[in-house]
Amino acid sequence: MSTRPPWAGKPKPVALALKGLALVLISAVVIFPFLVVVSTSLATKQQIDENGGYVLWPTRISFDAYTQIFDGTQVTRSIVISIGVTAAGTAFSLICTVLAAYGLSRRGSLFQRGLLSFVLITLLFGPGMIPVYLMVKQLGMLNTYWALIIPGAVSAFNVVIVRGFIQGIPKELFDAARMDGAGEWRILWSIVAPLSRAVVAVVGLFLAVGYWNNYFSPLLYLNDTEMWPLQLVMRSFVLQNNVTSTATHIPGQVLPPAQSIQMALVVIAVVPILCVYPFLTKHMSKGMLTGAVKG
Repeated sequence: MSTRPPWAGKPKPVALALKGLALVLISAVVIFPFLVVVSTSLATKQQIDENGGYVLWPTRISFDAYTQIFDGTQVTRSIVISIGVTAAGTAFSLICTVLAAYGLSRRGSLFQRGLLSFVLITLLFGPGMIPVYLMVKQLGMLNTYWALIIPGAVSAFNVVIVRGFIQGIPKELFDAARMDGAGEWRILWSIVAPLSRAVVAVVGLFLAVGYWNNYFSPLLYLNDTEMWPLQLVMRSFVLQNNVTSTATHIPGQVLPPAQSIQMALVVIAVVPILCVYPFLTKHMSKGMLTGAVKG
């Protein structure tokens, strides 16, 4: 009599068919809204009116919405700002996270237990919006891009994940490096950093998505509309439905439909993350699982 658990046996044809059907349905649920967004952004006003506001498959493709957006300076400037904040914030956050995780993973380091307890406490009790705002104001970071980067640079969750990954590195590697005369910085750069590429890639992806999609911090800290990132410009357009704010409007010019411009902004906001994501998928499983179960 076989003692294998049910999940270790070969699945039956009915189970395989149900899994395939579930996979198709889930894929359709994910792909259908994105297809509607892209199609509506490429549709003409006549097609949008005929289909009640949203188009599933345009019969004639029009790039008027994208031309209208990139003809002006507001959206173009906001894209550059979002890219800059995302790149600088992700790099700064990764450096701080790796340094903190490495220090907290080394037993006997200065205040290791106390700092680790403090980090774990912040997982349960956040500072709150008002104290963070007062701190940003006191440090003179209001209406600066530093307010979008520094307050959320270090996440206790990311520190714990990276720390668990580093603790999984064999201790013998550290001992051998110290016997060869390597210091802590040398060990971090030559041993920990190369072996931690998987978890760093995963955490970096999470950080980049967070910085790119962040709209509340700019809304809270930036008073100058010229400094707004893409997400805040898109939010302002969706709420105010102001088509002319996306570009310099020429009197008498026929503007694209509001739905097309709105969907085009969504596509512009989503595409950068979709372009980066495939290059990091090979690290996703290893980085998340190893960092989560060790330490």
